Amino acid sequence: MTPTDRRTALRTAAGLAAASAFAAGCASTGAVAHPAPHATRASPRPPAPGTRPAPSPRRFPGQPVQLTHGPRTRPRVALTFHGNGDPATARALLGEAEQHGARITVLAVGTWLDEHPDMARRILDGGHDLGNHTQRHLDINALSEADAAREIAECAARLKRLTGSVGTWFRPSRTARASPLVETLARRAGYPHVLSYDVDPLDFTSPGAPAVTRAVLDEVRPGSVVSLHFGYADTVAALPAVLDELHRRGLRAVTTTELFS
Repeated sequence: MTPTDRRTALRTAAGLAAASAFAAGCASTGAVAHPAPHATRASPRPPAPGTRPAPSPRRFPGQPVQLTHGPRTRPRVALTFHGNGDPATARALLGEAEQHGARITVLAVGTWLDEHPDMARRILDGGHDLGNHTQRHLDINALSEADAAREIAECAARLKRLTGSVGTWFRPSRTARASPLVETLARRAGYPHVLSYDVDPLDFTSPGAPAVTRAVLDEVRPGSVVSLHFGYADTVAALPAVLDELHRRGLRAVTTTELFS
Protein backbone atom coordinates (compact mmCIF):
# COMPACT_ATOMS: atom_id res chain seq x y z
CA MET A 1 0.00 0.00 0.00
CA THR A 2 1.33 3.44 -0.93
CA PRO A 3 1.59 6.18 1.73
CA THR A 4 -1.33 7.96 0.04
CA ASP A 5 -3.49 4.82 0.11
CA ARG A 6 -2.58 4.16 3.74
CA ARG A 7 -3.50 7.68 4.80
CA THR A 8 -6.78 7.52 2.85
CA ALA A 9 -7.69 4.26 4.58
CA LEU A 10 -6.70 5.70 7.94
CA ARG A 11 -8.86 8.78 7.46
CA THR A 12 -11.80 6.58 6.42
CA ALA A 13 -11.46 4.44 9.56
CA ALA A 14 -11.10 7.55 11.68
CA GLY A 15 -14.20 9.11 10.16
CA LEU A 16 -16.27 6.03 10.97
CA ALA A 17 -15.01 6.09 14.53
CA ALA A 18 -15.66 9.79 15.04
CA ALA A 19 -19.37 9.38 15.65
CA SER A 20 -18.76 7.27 18.73
CA ALA A 21 -15.65 9.02 20.03
CA PHE A 22 -15.75 10.16 23.65
CA ALA A 23 -15.68 13.83 24.58
CA ALA A 24 -12.81 13.13 26.94
CA GLY A 25 -10.73 16.30 26.99
CA CYS A 26 -7.94 16.43 29.53
CA ALA A 27 -6.95 20.09 29.44
CA SER A 28 -7.42 22.47 32.33
CA THR A 29 -10.44 23.91 30.50
CA GLY A 30 -12.48 21.20 32.25
CA ALA A 31 -13.99 19.20 29.37
CA VAL A 32 -15.84 16.19 30.75
CA ALA A 33 -15.50 12.58 29.63
CA HIS A 34 -18.75 10.94 28.50
CA PRO A 35 -19.03 7.13 28.56
CA ALA A 36 -19.92 5.39 25.31
CA PRO A 37 -23.53 4.26 25.53
CA HIS A 38 -22.86 1.10 23.51
CA ALA A 39 -19.74 -0.03 25.33
CA THR A 40 -19.66 -3.62 26.52
CA ARG A 41 -18.17 -4.16 29.95
CA ALA A 42 -15.72 -7.02 30.34
CA SER A 43 -13.71 -8.26 33.29
CA PRO A 44 -9.98 -7.43 33.07
CA ARG A 45 -7.94 -10.44 32.01
CA PRO A 46 -4.64 -11.40 33.62
CA PRO A 47 -1.48 -11.39 31.50
CA ALA A 48 -1.27 -14.35 29.15
CA PRO A 49 0.78 -17.29 30.46
CA GLY A 50 4.46 -16.75 29.77
CA THR A 51 3.98 -13.02 29.12
CA ARG A 52 6.51 -10.93 30.97
CA PRO A 53 5.07 -8.24 33.25
CA ALA A 54 5.07 -4.73 31.87
CA PRO A 55 7.69 -2.23 33.08
CA SER A 56 7.05 -0.56 36.43
CA PRO A 57 7.32 3.14 37.29
CA ARG A 58 10.83 4.55 37.58
CA ARG A 59 12.22 7.44 39.55
CA PHE A 60 14.41 9.79 37.55
CA PRO A 61 16.94 11.36 39.95
CA GLY A 62 17.29 15.10 39.64
CA GLN A 63 13.85 15.47 38.07
CA PRO A 64 10.90 17.18 39.79
CA VAL A 65 7.82 15.27 40.88
CA GLN A 66 5.77 16.84 38.09
CA LEU A 67 7.38 16.45 34.70
CA THR A 68 6.38 18.78 31.87
CA HIS A 69 9.19 18.16 29.40
CA GLY A 70 12.37 16.17 28.94
CA PRO A 71 15.92 17.30 28.13
CA ARG A 72 16.06 20.07 25.54
CA THR A 73 19.49 18.94 24.38
CA ARG A 74 18.43 15.70 22.66
CA PRO A 75 16.33 15.37 19.46
CA ARG A 76 13.47 13.48 21.06
CA VAL A 77 9.82 14.22 21.83
CA ALA A 78 7.08 12.22 23.58
CA LEU A 79 3.60 12.01 22.08
CA THR A 80 1.27 11.09 24.94
CA PHE A 81 -2.34 9.99 24.49
CA HIS A 82 -5.38 9.92 26.74
CA GLY A 83 -6.50 6.27 26.48
CA ASN A 84 -10.24 6.29 25.91
CA GLY A 85 -12.75 6.15 23.06
CA ASP A 86 -13.45 3.76 20.19
CA PRO A 87 -10.80 1.03 20.09
CA ALA A 88 -10.86 1.06 16.27
CA THR A 89 -9.58 4.63 16.35
CA ALA A 90 -6.94 3.66 18.88
CA ARG A 91 -5.75 0.73 16.77
CA ALA A 92 -5.57 2.91 13.66
CA LEU A 93 -3.48 5.46 15.51
CA LEU A 94 -1.14 2.83 16.98
CA GLY A 95 -0.67 1.30 13.54
CA GLU A 96 0.20 4.61 11.95
CA ALA A 97 2.70 5.43 14.69
CA GLU A 98 4.37 2.04 14.29
CA GLN A 99 4.59 2.35 10.50
CA HIS A 100 6.52 5.58 11.07
CA GLY A 101 8.81 3.91 13.60
CA ALA A 102 7.36 6.05 16.39
CA ARG A 103 6.63 4.97 19.94
CA ILE A 104 4.04 6.72 22.07
CA THR A 105 2.76 6.83 25.65
CA VAL A 106 -0.83 5.94 26.48
CA LEU A 107 -2.38 7.07 29.77
CA ALA A 108 -5.39 4.79 30.04
CA VAL A 109 -8.68 5.45 31.81
CA GLY A 110 -9.63 2.49 34.01
CA THR A 111 -13.20 2.20 32.72
CA TRP A 112 -11.81 2.00 29.17
CA LEU A 113 -9.59 -0.88 30.23
CA ASP A 114 -12.63 -2.57 31.75
CA GLU A 115 -14.50 -2.26 28.44
CA HIS A 116 -11.54 -3.11 26.16
CA PRO A 117 -9.05 -5.16 28.21
CA ASP A 118 -7.20 -6.37 25.11
CA MET A 119 -6.01 -2.83 24.41
CA ALA A 120 -3.54 -2.91 27.31
CA ARG A 121 -1.51 -5.73 25.80
CA ARG A 122 -1.92 -4.29 22.27
CA ILE A 123 -0.26 -1.07 23.44
CA LEU A 124 2.59 -2.84 25.19
CA ASP A 125 3.16 -5.30 22.35
CA GLY A 126 3.70 -2.32 20.04
CA GLY A 127 6.59 -1.12 22.20
CA HIS A 128 4.68 1.79 23.73
CA ASP A 129 4.43 3.05 27.32
CA LEU A 130 1.20 2.41 29.24
CA GLY A 131 0.16 4.37 32.30
CA ASN A 132 -2.64 5.42 34.66
CA HIS A 133 -5.10 8.23 33.87
CA THR A 134 -7.45 7.49 36.81
CA GLN A 135 -10.42 5.15 36.91
CA ARG A 136 -13.30 7.37 35.80
CA HIS A 137 -11.60 10.54 34.47
CA LEU A 138 -13.11 12.87 37.05
CA ASP A 139 -11.70 16.24 38.12
CA ILE A 140 -9.22 14.62 40.47
CA ASN A 141 -7.95 17.84 42.06
CA ALA A 142 -11.50 18.60 43.22
CA LEU A 143 -12.09 15.22 44.89
CA SER A 144 -11.71 14.39 48.55
CA GLU A 145 -8.52 12.62 49.60
CA ALA A 146 -10.30 9.27 49.85
CA ASP A 147 -12.01 9.60 46.47
CA ALA A 148 -8.87 10.80 44.70
CA ALA A 149 -6.86 7.94 46.19
CA ARG A 150 -9.52 5.50 45.01
CA GLU A 151 -9.42 6.90 41.45
CA ILE A 152 -5.66 6.30 41.26
CA ALA A 153 -5.68 2.94 43.02
CA GLU A 154 -8.55 1.42 41.01
CA CYS A 155 -6.92 2.23 37.67
CA ALA A 156 -3.59 0.93 38.98
CA ALA A 157 -5.33 -2.32 39.96
CA ARG A 158 -6.76 -2.70 36.43
CA LEU A 159 -3.32 -2.23 34.93
CA LYS A 160 -1.76 -4.65 37.40
CA ARG A 161 -4.27 -7.38 36.61
CA LEU A 162 -3.94 -6.93 32.86
CA THR A 163 -0.17 -6.48 32.55
CA GLY A 164 1.51 -7.36 35.85
CA SER A 165 2.44 -3.72 36.47
CA VAL A 166 0.65 -0.56 37.63
CA GLY A 167 2.01 1.12 34.51
CA THR A 168 4.98 3.36 33.98
CA TRP A 169 3.31 6.76 34.49
CA PHE A 170 0.47 8.56 36.22
CA ARG A 171 -1.30 11.57 34.71
CA PRO A 172 -4.06 13.36 36.63
CA SER A 173 -7.45 13.64 34.95
CA ARG A 174 -9.07 16.88 33.77
CA THR A 175 -6.11 19.01 34.74
CA ALA A 176 -2.66 19.72 33.40
CA ARG A 177 -1.05 19.61 36.84
CA ALA A 178 -1.75 17.65 40.00
CA SER A 179 -2.40 19.36 43.31
CA PRO A 180 0.09 18.69 46.13
CA LEU A 181 -2.39 16.21 47.61
CA VAL A 182 -2.70 14.29 44.34
CA GLU A 183 1.10 14.28 44.00
CA THR A 184 1.30 12.62 47.41
CA LEU A 185 -1.41 10.10 46.59
CA ALA A 186 0.29 9.19 43.32
CA ARG A 187 3.57 8.53 45.15
CA ARG A 188 1.74 6.32 47.66
CA ALA A 189 0.31 4.34 44.74
CA GLY A 190 3.81 3.72 43.41
CA TYR A 191 4.29 6.55 40.89
CA PRO A 192 7.40 8.65 41.67
CA HIS A 193 6.42 11.27 39.08
CA VAL A 194 3.30 12.94 37.75
CA LEU A 195 3.37 13.35 33.98
CA SER A 196 2.23 16.71 32.65
CA TYR A 197 3.03 18.26 29.23
CA ASP A 198 4.23 21.42 27.55
CA VAL A 199 2.34 21.15 24.23
CA ASP A 200 -1.46 20.93 24.14
CA PRO A 201 -3.13 21.25 20.71
CA LEU A 202 -6.62 20.88 22.26
CA ASP A 203 -7.42 18.09 19.82
CA PHE A 204 -10.41 17.04 21.94
CA THR A 205 -12.22 20.17 20.69
CA SER A 206 -12.19 18.64 17.17
CA PRO A 207 -10.72 21.70 15.40
CA GLY A 208 -9.88 19.71 12.24
CA ALA A 209 -6.76 17.75 11.37
CA PRO A 210 -4.85 20.70 9.83
CA ALA A 211 -5.41 22.74 13.00
CA VAL A 212 -4.19 19.89 15.22
CA THR A 213 -1.10 19.49 13.03
CA ARG A 214 -0.29 23.22 13.12
CA ALA A 215 -0.85 23.47 16.87
CA VAL A 216 1.57 20.61 17.58
CA LEU A 217 4.26 21.69 15.13
CA ASP A 218 4.13 25.37 16.14
CA GLU A 219 4.97 24.51 19.76
CA VAL A 220 6.97 21.29 19.74
CA ARG A 221 10.72 21.35 20.30
CA PRO A 222 13.35 18.95 21.61
CA GLY A 223 12.21 17.42 24.88
CA SER A 224 8.53 18.29 24.46
CA VAL A 225 5.75 16.18 25.93
CA VAL A 226 2.64 16.54 23.75
CA SER A 227 -0.88 15.90 25.06
CA LEU A 228 -3.18 14.15 22.56
CA HIS A 229 -6.20 11.83 22.59
CA PHE A 230 -7.13 8.45 21.13
CA GLY A 231 -10.84 9.01 20.59
CA TYR A 232 -10.84 11.73 17.93
CA ALA A 233 -10.73 11.39 14.14
CA ASP A 234 -8.87 14.71 13.76
CA THR A 235 -6.00 13.38 15.84
CA VAL A 236 -5.68 10.19 13.80
CA ALA A 237 -5.82 12.12 10.53
CA ALA A 238 -3.22 14.63 11.77
CA LEU A 239 -0.70 12.05 12.97
CA PRO A 240 0.99 11.20 9.63
CA ALA A 241 1.75 14.87 8.88
CA VAL A 242 2.98 15.43 12.44
CA LEU A 243 5.31 12.43 12.30
CA ASP A 244 6.58 13.31 8.82
CA GLU A 245 7.46 16.84 9.93
CA LEU A 246 9.09 15.67 13.15
CA HIS A 247 11.26 13.38 11.04
CA ARG A 248 12.13 16.24 8.69
CA ARG A 249 13.23 18.30 11.72
CA GLY A 250 15.34 15.41 13.00
CA LEU A 251 13.09 14.76 16.02
CA ARG A 252 12.28 11.19 17.11
CA ALA A 253 8.95 10.31 18.70
CA VAL A 254 9.85 8.05 21.64
CA THR A 255 8.17 6.74 24.76
CA THR A 256 8.19 9.03 27.76
CA THR A 257 10.44 6.56 29.56
CA GLU A 258 13.00 6.87 26.77
CA LEU A 259 12.63 10.65 26.73
CA PHE A 260 13.74 10.90 30.36
CA SER A 261 16.26 8.05 30.33
